[in-house]
Amino acid sequence: MSQTPDSVVRTYIQQHRAAFLDDLTEWLRIPSVSAQPDHAPDVRRSADWLAAKLKETGFPTTEVWQTQGAPAVFAAWPCDDPQAPTVLVYGHHDVQPAAREDGWDTEPFEPVVRGNRLYARGAADDKGQVFFHALGVRAHLAATGRSTPAVHLKLIVEGEEESGSPHFRALVEQHAERLTADAVIVSDTGMWSEDTPTVCTGMRGLAECEIRLHGPDQDIHSGSFGGAVPNPATAAARLVAALHDEHARVAIPGFYDGVVELTDRERELLAELPFDEQQWLRTAKSYAAQGEAGYTTLERIWARPTAEVNGIGGGYQGPGSKTIIPTSALVKLSFRLVAGQDPGHVEKAVRAWAEQQVPPGIRCEITFSGATRPCLTPLDHPALESVTRAMGRAFEKPVRFTREGGSGPAADLQDVLGAPVLFLGISVPSDGWHAPNEKVELDLLLKGVETTAYLWGDLAENWRHAP
Repeated sequence: MSQTPDSVVRTYIQQHRAAFLDDLTEWLRIPSVSAQPDHAPDVRRSADWLAAKLKETGFPTTEVWQTQGAPAVFAAWPCDDPQAPTVLVYGHHDVQPAAREDGWDTEPFEPVVRGNRLYARGAADDKGQVFFHALGVRAHLAATGRSTPAVHLKLIVEGEEESGSPHFRALVEQHAERLTADAVIVSDTGMWSEDTPTVCTGMRGLAECEIRLHGPDQDIHSGSFGGAVPNPATAAARLVAALHDEHARVAIPGFYDGVVELTDRERELLAELPFDEQQWLRTAKSYAAQGEAGYTTLERIWARPTAEVNGIGGGYQGPGSKTIIPTSALVKLSFRLVAGQDPGHVEKAVRAWAEQQVPPGIRCEITFSGATRPCLTPLDHPALESVTRAMGRAFEKPVRFTREGGSGPAADLQDVLGAPVLFLGISVPSDGWHAPNEKVELDLLLKGVETTAYLWGDLAENWRHAP
């Protein structure tokens, strides 16, 4: 009896499981910590290792691209059909710092398998999720009998994501022609849970600023001058208090311009997720949920823009009292942005609003740091439908949809390349990204392999019918 394509894929994965894990374990032993200068040679070694392994996998083009910081890896495997769609996979090979004394049960760069879990720094974030593409494309070839992938397949694996991707956009702009794609697949995200496979459809953007308020040229006596000159600490407090209205909406005029509102269908899909708000609060070490009126907690953290006070200070903060009017005060703000919002427009709106809040006699200095754009893929996009079908085949369960409340470099790819961004990740919340004892569930890791084995053929078959 002949095997079905799905059974061929699963058999191939099982036959190569041991070798795949051996290779991944070898890669995880490289402490590619981009945030620590002492590990710069290790980050380079990690890039060289991946480039060589992708060449061994079958990618005819594998290159290590230098940046002003850590190197990235580029790989390409063209399809024998010139008309096939082009897909770019994004991930990163650098990892967070880790040391045994941080609370690890074992050495973080000595991978250990316990039961069905692989423990090591980078197991889930992000080496495991990058590397499942290597076995996935081989399983795809085995099941289809092809000698090349059904799509023009490219990978870009950066080395500075855990350091904020300071050089990634410049790298994408420099190599935009070679990175051109019809769709981008980001494998640096996760699922709702082991029992609930999900596909992320978007990430919020980010804008950050620091507002310095200057009053008198030096601290002055509150008895001699208090009540008669403006106090920058009071101005800072008033500014923060004016940031939201009584419904917890951001009160900055123009802030919501362009916001893409949730559709009724999207709200229904989010409501279907098995969300336990009390458990979520326990995870957050908080005691109450609050936010913009008219939205659920998941809608607030995934699909609504926010303004948060990250820090506020000014004046004397030592023991006892010091009766002064301080010379200056400081407020640090961050804004999570959603689809339709432009960081440049938000910056202008914040500047205009802040200057209106400041009383005469207080000088206001506003400094914005680099911004990240939001990204969102519509539920009916054909590439998203392919990802959902492929994951559904692998998990043999209905696939639901999530968004990410955080921000990442995926938006740079969307912005520079003009391609839709889709998310394919198999990590679960218990994997402990950035925490001691980071791990990956091996069954889920292999489901990621299986998903990609189905995905390339599905994209090639259905992309041509895209409007």
